Amino acid sequence: MENNNEIISDLKGLVSIVNDGKEGYESAAETTDSFELKAIFLKYAAERKAYELELKAHVATHGGESENESGGILGAIHRTWIDIKEALSSKEDAAVLGAIETGEKAAVEKYDMVLKDPKTHADHLDLLNRQRDGIQNALTEIQSLIQAKA
Repeated sequence: MENNNEIISDLKGLVSIVNDGKEGYESAAETTDSFELKAIFLKYAAERKAYELELKAHVATHGGESENESGGILGAIHRTWIDIKEALSSKEDAAVLGAIETGEKAAVEKYDMVLKDPKTHADHLDLLNRQRDGIQNALTEIQSLIQAKA
């Protein structure tokens, strides 16, 4: 039972961080005037929504519930930081991209922490690795966009 509680707790933490990402990308899409960036941000917001649904299915498989439709408290703080940074930088795309980079790095770290215990997460290891790789790919794309704007 303790193992199931750990699994559910880890998965709920991941649900929270993918929701943080979804909300961050949605906010960024609303902020930018660039059609290219808006499309990228909306693509990743939709990807994070799909990740959320997959994770919630695994939470349910292990007997848990995850009603979380939005991010966690740290995500709210991060989104507030994005809002403040946007206001200070006149909503420049470079500032928004930098804030997204910070969020994606945090998400990769969270997945890495969960993946350190592969035995506990054996039945959904492929899912977690695939999602982590997707977030890493998004991070790489965001970093490329930052370099292009530098």
